[in-house]
Amino acid sequence: MPTHSSEIHESYPCQKCQGGRKHRQTITLMTWLGDDLITVPDFPAWICDLCGHRLYDSHALAQLSLLLNPDVGTPIQHRLINDRKKPTANYPPLA
Repeated sequence: MPTHSSEIHESYPCQKCQGGRKHRQTITLMTWLGDDLITVPDFPAWICDLCGHRLYDSHALAQLSLLLNPDVGTPIQHRLINDRKKPTANYPPLA
């Protein structure tokens, strides 16, 4: 499937309903990030003209995931030091 807007807009058979065809369109993506609703306008997706099934563009999803990652910009070494757990004492199980 093409993933860039400069490529030819083709259609593909819908694997969900097997009767329609998926066409590339831009939509508003809505997703939850914790307790916050995030909306992303003009998000690329492949949408079936018959059943409406949506398949979001994988390249765009990867970019969005990177943007929403709370660790973006955090040095890897600093993150590893903070992620280490302190050793816990091993106590025998209670009888």
